[in-house]
Amino acid sequence: MLSRVAENLYWMARYIERAEDTARLLSVNSHLMLDLPRHLPLGWGPLIEMTGTLEAFTERHGDFDERSVVHFLCADTQSGSSILSALASARENLRTTRDVVPREIWEEVNQLYLSVADHAENGVSPRRRDAFLKSVIRGCQTLTGLIEGTLSHGPARTFIELGRQLERVDMTTRIVDVRSASLLPQNPEELLPFENLQWMSVLKSLTAYQMYRQQVRLRVRGPDVLRFLLQDPNLPRSIACSLETLGHELQLLPRQDRVAATVSLVRADVVDADIQALAHSPSKLHAFVDELQIGFAAIHDTLSATYFVSADSIPHVTQRQTQSHAGDQDIDDD
Repeated sequence: MLSRVAENLYWMARYIERAEDTARLLSVNSHLMLDLPRHLPLGWGPLIEMTGTLEAFTERHGDFDERSVVHFLCADTQSGSSILSALASARENLRTTRDVVPREIWEEVNQLYLSVADHAENGVSPRRRDAFLKSVIRGCQTLTGLIEGTLSHGPARTFIELGRQLERVDMTTRIVDVRSASLLPQNPEELLPFENLQWMSVLKSLTAYQMYRQQVRLRVRGPDVLRFLLQDPNLPRSIACSLETLGHELQLLPRQDRVAATVSLVRADVVDADIQALAHSPSKLHAFVDELQIGFAAIHDTLSATYFVSADSIPHVTQRQTQSHAGDQDIDDD
């Protein structure tokens, strides 16, 4: 497989995961705002922090009001983290490499993009938002199911899985970091009565609430939620589980030693983390998440150096930058 093809598939998967996760965030936050009193200091600003687009947002908007934030994350074509832009990028990445995947996958990506493009502006309004966001989530899940059910096990499937899992851990840590800032010990007293409701929203953002209740079997508490989302080995969206999947997928590729070693180091940091200490100190948790983000960037950079670009010239690529153009070197063993 050419490295250009591998990179396009990798980024296609990242953009699909980004669109789905952004839709989840908007949906859960919309419902949370209905459940909380209007005077509470939560609002829509945290969603911009979660997606890492604060600078881009403030360049075009003065306030973090509902309509501005929702439009920016749903339909803004100049924002790489908007649902519309993410799906457009996924479509373009797959368009040039669609001969390596079943036709149904390309058709589903194309149809999902066209549907979102037609309804994105209307989806910003509160009345139509819920249906719009559900259609995005279901479309992305349908695409994931098509890939799982129709794409042969091989390099194409491996690079799609690598992209999906790396984007997933990136978003999960962002949600944990930003949401926990108002929920851990130094939070405002007026938020305390609604702490349980907010931790539930964190779980629901990752479709993990029901699995949490089945496994933990206790009321929703901060330390338990952190442990579940960071260290649970069985939850598909936990950091530990996603990194385990990353490591497993890498074993299917040649020259994977450096990347696999980087993944193992980051996963060890997650598994060995002192959750009780993190849960009682927002500053420690924030610093820990920053270290994880650096680790994820290192995984991406090493992956790029090994499979996407020449090893002697590696630009540092952060989690929210658009992809670089890869060459056409062959990634398979000679």
